Amino acid sequence: MDLTFHLVPQAYFDALDPHADYVPRDFARDGFIHCTDGAEEMARTANRYYKSDAESHYYLYIDKTRVHASIRYDDAARIYPHIYGALNRDAIVAVRAARRDADGTFLAPETLLDKFANLSYGKRP
Repeated sequence: MDLTFHLVPQAYFDALDPHADYVPRDFARDGFIHCTDGAEEMARTANRYYKSDAESHYYLYIDKTRVHASIRYDDAARIYPHIYGALNRDAIVAVRAARRDADGTFLAPETLLDKFANLSYGKRP
């Protein structure tokens, strides 16, 4: 599995049709889905842009090998992949609450247990 992460407000994600491909609120403006490779880098990115936003968020765990749309790294460091199209739901292998410290600092996404990593949305038997 080749994971990347995407941060999304919980209320927005929960209101979407779970059977439809995922697109973020700003997709029409941006033209792609912002992602971040690496759990620690995902936390740094979340804190850089969303620490002051008290809204609850999810981390989407995305297996890049399952994504149907084009993925491109537009940054020289190849840390921030952009998905140029709607995200097929079967590429989302887990959805986890974005945990935060008392001061609002985002914590890194938790490591998926290998035993459950291939189950959609992290549902366990």
